[in-house]
Amino acid sequence: MLKAGGALAATLAVTGSQAFAADATASERVKSGKRKIMIIGAHPDDPETGCGGTMIRLAKAGHEVISVYFTRGERGIPGTGLDESARIRTAEAIEACRLLGVKPVFMTQIDGDSEITQERYNEMHKLIEDYKPDIVFAHWPIDSHRDHANCSNLVFDAWIKMDKPFELYYFEVCSGIQTMQFYPTDFVDITSVVELKRKACFCHVSQGPERWYEKEHGRMEEFRGMQSDVEYAEAFVKFQKSSCDLQKLLN
Repeated sequence: MLKAGGALAATLAVTGSQAFAADATASERVKSGKRKIMIIGAHPDDPETGCGGTMIRLAKAGHEVISVYFTRGERGIPGTGLDESARIRTAEAIEACRLLGVKPVFMTQIDGDSEITQERYNEMHKLIEDYKPDIVFAHWPIDSHRDHANCSNLVFDAWIKMDKPFELYYFEVCSGIQTMQFYPTDFVDITSVVELKRKACFCHVSQGPERWYEKEHGRMEEFRGMQSDVEYAEAFVKFQKSSCDLQKLLN
């Protein structure tokens, strides 16, 4: 049975009682056992649905967790203008992050019109360079939603251009519908926090989660739990050159 391993597991193992300075250097964070972790999703609700349980567990373990939104979901509310949709969905994401215990950060791409250009490569590179995360979770690149794939590719390019300074994991959303050909290397048991994760996901009221959450993400949580011999789980693909041990970060 595959479980989370490497540095991520070590991160989740640290208790939340230890103090963490947000401006600590990477070496100081290593000494303290704390990590800075970024989850980079294309739209408000992507980080929460794909990684929400893991985000809660990491935050409860005392790590600095940052939820990055590539767009503000400008086209996510039919019949509503881009600016008003962005305002509504930004507020929903901020409330979800409050419940998760993580920090929201918003980028400047537009929902449905995301780009891969030199300017956008530079923007992603600068974001990651400025925050200097130890671990990054990104969308799996083989995805039917162009924004998801574009977001993933920009993260990967930054990782390569920065000479792989952080551990890289990929997460899934709506597997089989959006995420495709996703074969996990690591699982995180979210049984103890699954209800809080769902509350955070249901903060995205404008998206009508009551219509799709259980039949899409609820089933994924149960299926990944069956695969890893727990009740509910989230699944990830670790970049194979990574030495990160996800499981040690969880306990």
